[in-house]
Amino acid sequence: MRGLFRLLPTFLSPYQPQVLLVVTLLLIQSIANLYLPNLNADIINNGVVKGDIGYIWRIGGLMLALAAGVGVLAVVAVYFASRTSMSFGRDVRGAVFARVQQFSAQEMNRFGTASLITRNTNDVQQVQMFLQTALTMLVTAPIMGVGGVILAVQEDATLSWILVVIVPLVAAVIGTLMFFAVPLFQVMQVKIDKINQVLREQITGVRVIRAFNRTPDERERFEVANLDLTTTGLRVNRIFAAGLPVLLLIMNLSSVAIVWFGGHLIGSGSMPVGNLFAFLSYIMQIFWAMMLAVMMVIFVPRAAASASRLEQVLATQPSLGDPAEPIEPITTSGTIDFQAVSFGYPGGEKPVLCDLSFDVRPGLTTAIIGGTGSGKTTLLNLIPRFFDATHGAVLLNGVDVRRQRLETVWASIGLVPQQAYLFRGTIADNLRFGSAEASEADLWHALDIAQARDFVAALPEQLNAPVDQGGTNFSGGQKQRLAIARALVKRPAISIARSCSRSWAKRRPHDEPRSGSWPAAGPRIRRRPRRDRRHAAATEDEERSPDRGAAARQAAPGARLDHDQRGSRGRQCRLHRDRAKDRGQRDQRHLRWDHRQTAARRSDKGAGGRGASGSRPKPDRRPRVRLERLARARHRLHQAR
Repeated sequence: MRGLFRLLPTFLSPYQPQVLLVVTLLLIQSIANLYLPNLNADIINNGVVKGDIGYIWRIGGLMLALAAGVGVLAVVAVYFASRTSMSFGRDVRGAVFARVQQFSAQEMNRFGTASLITRNTNDVQQVQMFLQTALTMLVTAPIMGVGGVILAVQEDATLSWILVVIVPLVAAVIGTLMFFAVPLFQVMQVKIDKINQVLREQITGVRVIRAFNRTPDERERFEVANLDLTTTGLRVNRIFAAGLPVLLLIMNLSSVAIVWFGGHLIGSGSMPVGNLFAFLSYIMQIFWAMMLAVMMVIFVPRAAASASRLEQVLATQPSLGDPAEPIEPITTSGTIDFQAVSFGYPGGEKPVLCDLSFDVRPGLTTAIIGGTGSGKTTLLNLIPRFFDATHGAVLLNGVDVRRQRLETVWASIGLVPQQAYLFRGTIADNLRFGSAEASEADLWHALDIAQARDFVAALPEQLNAPVDQGGTNFSGGQKQRLAIARALVKRPAISIARSCSRSWAKRRPHDEPRSGSWPAAGPRIRRRPRRDRRHAAATEDEERSPDRGAAARQAAPGARLDHDQRGSRGRQCRLHRDRAKDRGQRDQRHLRWDHRQTAARRSDKGAGGRGASGSRPKPDRRPRVRLERLARARHRLHQAR
C-alpha cells in the first residue's frame, strides 16, 4: 500500500482540478441519492395514504427531475474520472519507460526484460483501473454509507439496532476477504511475469526450438507456467466466490428483519408506512456502499502490488549516469586506453578481466580474439560504458569515460551488435538511426561499403523497402550488413563490431572508397571468435591488399585474449600483441610453399599428368612435412608463452 500512496500523489498532482471536480460532482450526486428515499416516504405518507393526487404529481415530478440531474452528474463525473485515470496511466508509462532507458545492463539484468514489459503494461493498467474505480466509487461509497446510517436512524431509531448487528458483520467479511486475497494478488503478478518470460523466450527462440525438436518440451513448459497462473487465479476467485454470497445473505436477512419488525411497529401505530419504505431504502443504500467497498477490495490488492512494482523501477537509480562535473575531451580523434582495467560482474566469485592494459590509436584496426568465455564481449562493453570497470580506467579521447557525459561517449562510438536488430519501418529509417540528417547519397555510400547495395537496389522500393520488427523479412547476412551500414552512416570516431568480421572480410581495398569513407576514420575494434584466430592475427588491414604477405607486413597489431588466462578462472588476463613482422614472415613461408605445390601441379598437368617415363610422378611431400613440423613448433611456442 505504501507504493500506491506514494505513486498516486506524485502523478495526480497535475490533475488536481479534474479530481476536485469529480469529487464535487459525486458529492452532489450522493446527497441527491440520499434525499430520494425521503421524498418517497413523503409521497406515501402525505399523498398515497391521504389520496392527494396533486401532491403525488408535485413530489413525483420533483423526484423525477432530481433523478435526471443525478444521471447527468454521474455521466459528467465518470467522463472526467476516466480522462484523469487515462492521463495518469500515460504519465506513469512514460516515466517508467524513461527510467528504463537510463538503466545500465546491470539494472536490466536485475529486473529482466519480461518483468519490465509486464510492469509497463499490466501493472500500469491495474493501477489505472484502480484509480478510475476509486474516483467513482471511493467517494460515493463512504458518503452513501455514512449518510444512509444517519438518515436511517432519523427515520426510526427503534430499528437502528439492526444496523448495529449487520455493519460489523459486513466489515468482518470484507476484512477476511482482504486478508486472504492481498497476498495472492501479489503472487499473481509474479506468475504473470513468469508466463511472459516463458512466452517471450519461446517466440524469440522459435527457430532454435524447432531445430533441436524441443517443441513438445517447450509446450509442456508453457503449460506448467500457465497452469500455475490459472491455479492462483482460481484460488482468488474461490475466496470471492465464498465471500459475496455471505454478503448477499446478510443483506437479505437484514431486509427480512426490517420488514418483520417494521410491520409490527406499523401495526401498533408507532411508525408510518412511508418511513418503513424509506428505512428499507437507506438500508439498501448502505449495502450498496458496502458492495462498492467489496469491489474496491478486488482492485486494491492488485493495484497495491502493481504500484509497489512500479515504485521499484522508478526508485531505482541507474548505476551509470552523468558525472556531477563532466569533462569534455579536447580531441575527438578516437583514442582508447585501457589502464590496468579489472572487471567482475556483481555477485561473481572471480573477476572476468584482470589488470588489462592496452591502447588503440586512430587509423588502426584491432581484433580481439579468444575462446568462449574469455571476456571479449565484456571488454567491448567497457568502451561504450555499458559497464564500469571495477578497477583501473578506460580512457576515451584521453579522458576517463566515467568523467564524460554518456551522450558524449556514445556519440563517439558506432556499434555493430552481435545480434543485428532492425526496427519496424523502412531501410532508410533504420539507416538514419545513425544520423537523422543523412542524405540519400550517404545511405547508398554506407550500403556500398557494407556490401549491401546490391540486394537493396534489387528491391522494388529500394531504400523505402519495409522492414518488419527485428528484420524478420531479411536473412541473417542481410540484417548484419544493414547493421554495418547503420553504423557507417553515423561516421563515428570509433567503430566496434561484434562477431561480424566475416561480412566485412569480403570487402577488398580496391572496392572500398578511401576519401571520406568510414574505414579511413578512427580506430576499429572487432570481436572475433577463437576459430578465426589465424585470420584475425594478421589484423583486418589484411583485407586491404590481395597479397596476404604484404598485407601482414603492413598490418596493425591484433589482440588475443587467451581463454586459459581469463580472470573468470582466477588467472591474470593478458592482452597479446602479435607483431606484424613475424606474421608476415610466416605468411610468406605459407605462400612460398603454396606456390611450389601450385607449380608442381601445373607442370604435372602440362605433361598430361605423366612423367618422362610415362608414369605419374610421386608428389613431393616435403612441403607438407615442413608445414606439419612448423605447426608443431608453433604449438610448443604457444604453450611456452
